[in-house]
Amino acid sequence: MTLDPIGPLWLVASVCVLAVVVAVVKLVSSPTRLRLRWALRIGMIVLVSVLALRPVIPPADAGPVASGGLEVYIVVDTTSSMAAEDYPRPGSAGAEALAPDADAPDVTAPDVSAAPGARLDGVRDDIGAITSALVGAQFSLTTFDSATVQRVPLTSDATALVSAASALSPEVTFFSQGSSIDEPLTFMSELLAEAQEEHPERSRVLFYLGDGEQTRDTAPSPFTPLAPYLGGGGVLGYGTAEGGVMRVFDGYGADDDEAAPSYIVDPVTGQDAVSSADEASLRAIAGQLGVGFVQREPGDAVDEIVAGIEVGDVSISQEPERGPVEFAWLAAIPLGLLALVEIIRLAGTLAATRRPGAQRGQGATS
Repeated sequence: MTLDPIGPLWLVASVCVLAVVVAVVKLVSSPTRLRLRWALRIGMIVLVSVLALRPVIPPADAGPVASGGLEVYIVVDTTSSMAAEDYPRPGSAGAEALAPDADAPDVTAPDVSAAPGARLDGVRDDIGAITSALVGAQFSLTTFDSATVQRVPLTSDATALVSAASALSPEVTFFSQGSSIDEPLTFMSELLAEAQEEHPERSRVLFYLGDGEQTRDTAPSPFTPLAPYLGGGGVLGYGTAEGGVMRVFDGYGADDDEAAPSYIVDPVTGQDAVSSADEASLRAIAGQLGVGFVQREPGDAVDEIVAGIEVGDVSISQEPERGPVEFAWLAAIPLGLLALVEIIRLAGTLAATRRPGAQRGQGATS
C-alpha cells in the first residue's frame, strides 16, 4: 500500500500534524466537560488526514492479451435435465461398459469417485477444450433454462470464461418450469445482430451444448434466423436415449450429500424421474444453424468440432493497467457520522442562545 496525497506529501503531512497538535493542546487545556468534544474533533482531523493522504494499492499490470478476428459464442442448456447422471466419467463402470466377474475371488468395492457424472460435467470439460483449441478468439458464454442469461460478455480473457464454466450448475429444481430448447433464440438473435453491426469485419461461430430434451407443450421455433450471422460452430449433445436420474439442486450446492443424494421425483409415478436426451432435436438445430452435430462421450477430443475454424491474425496487445484500489473512502463514513454529531451540537447551542430567557440572562450578566 502506498500514499497518493491530494497535494505535495510534505505539505499535506505538515498541515495534518499541525492540526492534530493544536487539537491535542486544546484537549489538555479545556475543562473536563469539554474534553469529549475535543476528542471527537481530533478523531475528525485524523480522518480528514486519511482522506488527504489517500492510501491506495498501486495499479497492477494485467499483462498482454491475444486477440484475433473470431468471436465464439457458447450457449449452454442449464435446465434440470442437464443434471441427469448418464454421462459416465472416464474410468467409471458406465464408461467401460463392463461388469466385474462375479466369480472372481477378489472383487474390490466400487470407487465412489467413479460414479456416473452429470451431463454438465461433460459441458465443462468441452468448454475448456474449445477455448484451448481456439487461442486468440474472443469468447462469450450464455446459459438458458427458464430464462436466458449471458454469463460472460464477449472477452479475449479465456480464463474468465473457463472459470465461469467451471461454476455452472443446473437451475434450482423448485423453480423449474420445464425446458424448451429454443429459449435462447430471441436473445442470441439480438446479440449476434448487434455484434454484426458493431464489427462487420469479424467472423462468428456458435456452439450449442445441450441434451435436446423438450418438456414444454409448445413446439420449439427453428434456429434458422441465427444462420446468416455464423461462419461455423457446432451442436454438442450430452446424455443418452435411455436417460438418467437427476439430482435435486437447491441453489446452494450441486452435491449437497454425496452419501445420500436427493433426486427429482416424477409426480405421476412417485419414482425418480428420468431425463432422456433427444438427439433428433439436436440434429434439427444443427441443420437449421448450418453446422455439424456431435454426440459427446467422456474423453472425446474437440478436433472434429473446431476443424476448419480460423481464429484469424492474432495480435498481441498490452491490456490497460487495472486502476489503483483506494481505501480513503473508508474514512469518509465515520467522518460523516462525527460531523453530524458536531452539527447537531452546534445547532443545539445556537437554538439555546436564541431563546428569550437566554438573551435576558446575557443582558443581565453583561
